[in-house]
Order: sequence, then C-alpha cells, then structure tokens
Amino acid sequence: MRSYSELLVWQKSHYLTLKVYSVSSSFPKEEMYGLTSQMRRSSSSIPTNIAEGCGRNSNAEMKRFLIISSGSSSELEYQLLLVKDLKYIDETLYKELSGAVVEIRKMIQAFIKALPLT
Repeated sequence: MRSYSELLVWQKSHYLTLKVYSVSSSFPKEEMYGLTSQMRRSSSSIPTNIAEGCGRNSNAEMKRFLIISSGSSSELEYQLLLVKDLKYIDETLYKELSGAVVEIRKMIQAFIKALPLT
C-alpha cells in the first residue's frame, strides 16, 4: 500500500481540484447542476482515483485507477475549454488551469509506464 498524499501527482491534482471548486463558485447559478457539478466531479475524480489505486494490493489495480484518473483529466480539459468559450473564465485562467491538467495527465502517464506489472 502506497501513501497517496506523498505523491506529487496527487498533491498537484488536489490543488487543482481546490482551484476548480473556487473558480466554479462564480459560475452562473443555472450551471449549478450542469458545468459546475460536472467540473467538480471530474476534477475531484483525478486525486480520488489516485488515492484509491494506492490503497489497492497490486500494480495492475493501481494502473487501472491511474487510467481512470487520466480519463477524468481529459474530461476536465474539455470542460475548461467550454467554460472559457462560454466566457465564464478568461484566457489567462484557462491557460493556467488547462496547463495544470496537461501536466498532471503527463505525470499520470509516466507513473503508469513506470509501474512494473506484478
């Protein structure tokens, strides 16, 4: 069993989730059950799945949860583009958040490749 909170990729994805929660709190009220909820779920799914994978007993299971986490990062990346195009966030914030998502996804992919199958 690994300690997820010591992983840099988990720390970065946790920080990103906090940022998404903060940013999405200013979205229009009609988005409460739409984009606000979707973005919060997809962002929190990234560190959640890393944590769950760390609690599993094999590298194969860890990889499975990392793959899910990577998929959630792709989902969030699109949602960020959508909220930028809807003018809920500006270009600067979009670049900051989407850059963080891309960095996290690269870290997840590197983690997947580094895990031996045992």
